[in-house]
Amino acid sequence: MSKTFLGKGLGFPVTVNDNSILAEAAFEESIRQSIWIILATAKGERVMRPDFGCGIYDLVFEVNSPSTVGKVSQAVREALLRFEPRIDVLDVQVTSVSDFEGEKLLINIDYQVRATNNVFNLVYPFYLERSVS
Repeated sequence: MSKTFLGKGLGFPVTVNDNSILAEAAFEESIRQSIWIILATAKGERVMRPDFGCGIYDLVFEVNSPSTVGKVSQAVREALLRFEPRIDVLDVQVTSVSDFEGEKLLINIDYQVRATNNVFNLVYPFYLERSVS
């Protein structure tokens, strides 16, 4: 079964393959990279598309609390619903972690590719600014 309808394009991050050609991402990998790009882009960061991206970067200085976890979860759902039409978001779980790297939230996204019904998972780390006491 051909999956060309899922699309393909330049890989992210941009790299060169063994043949000195820019590496591509195809099909489900293209979708995974698209989700990563959406989450890694702050709203207003792209000059020609100021609405593109995820609102989680507005929360980087928030306190690591259940309220922040809820705001992050909602921002992720809204961004994926708006900018990645090839998937259905099944679940977004946000886990708070404090370690030697600082305060971070692990955003666990379960999604289903609409055209194939294949289910995937992606974990995106989101680092909060550590407050100085």
